[in-house]
Amino acid sequence: MSAAELRALHRGRPADGPLVLPGPWDAASARAFEEAGYPALATPSAGIAASLGYEDGATPPAEMFAAVARIVRSVSVPVTADLEDGYGLPAAELVERVRESGAVGVNLEDSGPGRALKDPEAHAEWLAEVRAAAGPDLFLNARVDVYVRRAPGPLEAAIARARRYAAVGADCVYPIMAPPADLPALRAALGDLPLNALALPGGPSFPELGGLGATRITFGDGLLRRALAGVSATAAELLATSAL
Repeated sequence: MSAAELRALHRGRPADGPLVLPGPWDAASARAFEEAGYPALATPSAGIAASLGYEDGATPPAEMFAAVARIVRSVSVPVTADLEDGYGLPAAELVERVRESGAVGVNLEDSGPGRALKDPEAHAEWLAEVRAAAGPDLFLNARVDVYVRRAPGPLEAAIARARRYAAVGADCVYPIMAPPADLPALRAALGDLPLNALALPGGPSFPELGGLGATRITFGDGLLRRALAGVSATAAELLATSAL
């Protein structure tokens, strides 16, 4: 398991179809996704938070890193970890803790405390420090939050931020919640840089997202929500059966 392996999985796409990365929230779900045949996994911070009993964004860093480490230990495929905004850690410390967890990639967002967008220059400088500390041994997915934070002129702002983050070493950019109609413009503006899209219920299919320019597809906590819907249905069925 290495960042080089994860980087290689992104090459040659979307011609080969987008790379679909399920989001495990614990060791059991990670093993299930690996056994189904997925070549890599991307942990969702919101999914892990829910599995540990926290609101999204409220997981203590130590618990998040421990959860990621359990997931990594349970599978033999590369794992990239959603670590929110890096928890305020200096770049070198963040990289060291990622290494200790065994993850070979990270997803880092440009929202800060209070869910406000960070200054793009300052965030780019921090990403550059992360890249310098990690060298090539970490796949860096830079999440761009202009759509989810409802910034004005989101497409232009997303392109500007994505280009800035790519310039300091991001391997992929993730304009989360970008509408499908904006993906072709993002693709054209970013050249060969891998582009991460969020899969949503009722949204375009994976091939359709690839056709619009997505290189990689992730789910946030969507797969956990689907699993919990199944658990709720089972619970209701058991209750109905026990009442007979």
